[in-house]
Amino acid sequence: MPKHQESTKPSPKELVILKTLWKKSPLGAREIHDQAVEQLDWSYSSTRKTLDRMTAKEFLDVTEVHGIRVFSPTLGKIKTLASYIKDFTRSVLEVDSALPISMFADSKLLDKQELKELEKLLKDSDSNNG
Repeated sequence: MPKHQESTKPSPKELVILKTLWKKSPLGAREIHDQAVEQLDWSYSSTRKTLDRMTAKEFLDVTEVHGIRVFSPTLGKIKTLASYIKDFTRSVLEVDSALPISMFADSKLLDKQELKELEKLLKDSDSNNG
């Protein structure tokens, strides 16, 4: 992972795009826009600009397929979500220890294996900070 990527957390709008791509990738800009437009509530040109910024930040990889630029995430889903969870629990809830993983059991974004990975990452982070 590039150095600046580790210290830069995706914005909420960028996270919507990442979640779209974590479910299925690679996708073209139009496909991403069509799948995320309800959550983003913005124009196609805004999606394109955001994809360009995310590519510059190295959050996304761009390749060309049949003359169309397609995007894939370079940020790992579990590490990115763990970062959001840790920030939220510490800065909003003022909890220093990891939340129980059962809180995320009904997630539509994570399967059972990914939940186990998330739990391990959060526990490892908790033991490194404690």
